[in-house]
Amino acid sequence: MIHHVWGLFTHPDEEWQEIRGEEESISHMYLTHVLILAAIPVICAYFGTTRVGWAIGDGAPVMLTEASALQMTILSYIAMLGGVAVMGAFVHWMARTYDANPSMAQSVVFAAYCATPLFVAGVAALYPSLWLAMIVGTAAICYTVYLLYVGIPTFMNIPKDEGFLFSSSVLAVGLVVLVAMIAASVILWGFGVGPVYTN
Repeated sequence: MIHHVWGLFTHPDEEWQEIRGEEESISHMYLTHVLILAAIPVICAYFGTTRVGWAIGDGAPVMLTEASALQMTILSYIAMLGGVAVMGAFVHWMARTYDANPSMAQSVVFAAYCATPLFVAGVAALYPSLWLAMIVGTAAICYTVYLLYVGIPTFMNIPKDEGFLFSSSVLAVGLVVLVAMIAASVILWGFGVGPVYTN
């Protein structure tokens, strides 16, 4: 797992070819990659929001209660695990349009490795800061999009022009999934599952 993560950051083209050649089950992918990497942002966010906090102006740091942070951490973790599965299912479904025949397991593996920069960028949550989150988050999103556009043609073994259209479709669905998660968060907050502050 770790060598693929390093390879995706150093030589993504070759790494996608290597990943494509492996046979990996969905359960193995989740156990050795997704469950571990998706824990990075939630653990860092829990620590950052309960121990460090964020300052608004010159005031004292604002922090979440441990119970509230734990609740939000668990929900975020479940959302990330589900998001990878949903994106994998969409990649699998969409592949038929472009005459690619990946298995469901290969599609989930592809989605999981594409999400890797987003998981790794979660380290920034150790120090909750709007500007840090924006800079690191934007860089992670840009690299995730880059991995998507480089990876689809290589991983699916399709021409680059078809890969561009396929990648654009996946990106659009990814944005819809993100908006759906944000909407679900707002709805949950309306039912009282929102943040509770210490002061």
